Order: sequence, then C-alpha cells, then structure tokens
Amino acid sequence: MADRRARPKAGLSRDKVLDAALDFVDREGIAALTMRKLGAELGVEAMTLYHHVGSKGELLDGLVGRVVRRAAVGLPHDGADEPSAETVGDWTEWARAFAVGLRAELLCHPGVLPLVATRPLSSADDLELMEEWLAALTGAGLALGRAMDVINALATFTVGHTLAEAGRTPGERADAPDLDEAAPDPERFPLLAEVTATRVGLDVAERFDRTVDFILAGYRDMRQE
Repeated sequence: MADRRARPKAGLSRDKVLDAALDFVDREGIAALTMRKLGAELGVEAMTLYHHVGSKGELLDGLVGRVVRRAAVGLPHDGADEPSAETVGDWTEWARAFAVGLRAELLCHPGVLPLVATRPLSSADDLELMEEWLAALTGAGLALGRAMDVINALATFTVGHTLAEAGRTPGERADAPDLDEAAPDPERFPLLAEVTATRVGLDVAERFDRTVDFILAGYRDMRQE
C-alpha cells in the first residue's frame, strides 16, 4: 500500500511558510488563518506544513518573531559581534531607533498586532535577538535591569500605541465615527470641538515621538540600579 502521509515539498522551507502566512494575515486578518488555508496558498496539504512548523501555535509565534526581527534590521548595532558604546553611541539613540522601527514594521503588518501584543518572544532565535538588544544597551552603559525596563517599556508602549493607530477593533462597524471624523457639539464639548477644528494633538506620529522622548528622558534621569 502506498504511503499517503504528507511529505515535505521540495523547495518549501520554514521561511517560505512564515512569509506566506504573513502575506495571508496582511490580506485576510489573523482570525482567518488556518493551516488548511495556508497550505492552499502554498499548493500543499495542511499536514505538509507541520514539517516546517510543529503546530499552529508555533506558526503564530513564528509570525511574531518574523515581524520583530524585521523591525530590528538597521538598529545601530546591527551586525556587530559585540555591541558597545562605540557601536551604538548614546543608548537613547539606540532605544529610539528600536521604538521607531517596531512601530513602522507593525504598521506594515497590522494583522499581526494582536499576536505581538499577547505572545512573547519564545524561540531560540528570538531569544538571541533579545540578547543582542540587551548587549547593545548594557554595552552603552545601562545596568542589565534598567536595560530590561527600557526594552519592555518601549515595546509595550509601541504595541499599544500602534494597536490604536492601525484601526478599529475587529468587528466594529466600518462607518463608525471617531474623533477625527465626528464634529462634537461646541456648546457641550467646547474643548473637543476645538481639537477637531484645529487638529491639535491629533498627529499620531508626533504624539508617538513625543511620548518616546518622555519615556527615554525619564529613564535617563533615574539613577542606575
């Protein structure tokens, strides 16, 4: 009897599976992603995918790592074997580049935002990336505990900000008005009406940059621990 178990497809790799999954989520959203649909995208049976990702959970974790690693490309120490103060300069420059790069990549792949918000980096490759980040900051003079604080604070703020920036909650009416679209009654809401008319405080990129500056200034002014 012929062996009917799914076998690896020549030319298919973990990277290709993750890239296809990311493309699918960009188009259809994370809720629509199934192993069967992803297999169809790649022209294989769903079971074939398990040769490259061990489970649906591993696939989702892989998407988080994929996006975060792309965000890390171009950081001041990228490619350095031993990041130091000379390779990264002022640690706040590195930290700002980290936050800006993460926001830009998440805005390119907003469908992955719910995963990034709820699934921490977990694979050996992802932990290696975290190790590089910590090396960059400690090499620039931060204590290890403070370096962890800075990374977590920036990542949490950036993900939350980008979740709000990217769009509405899934399932909400597409025509639901928001502050940018509605015109509040100026007699009842004079301050909000002024915001709507003048656009003061509604530039999300400027708001992001300013808050990152506040976070970094706060950590810079604290004593090392």
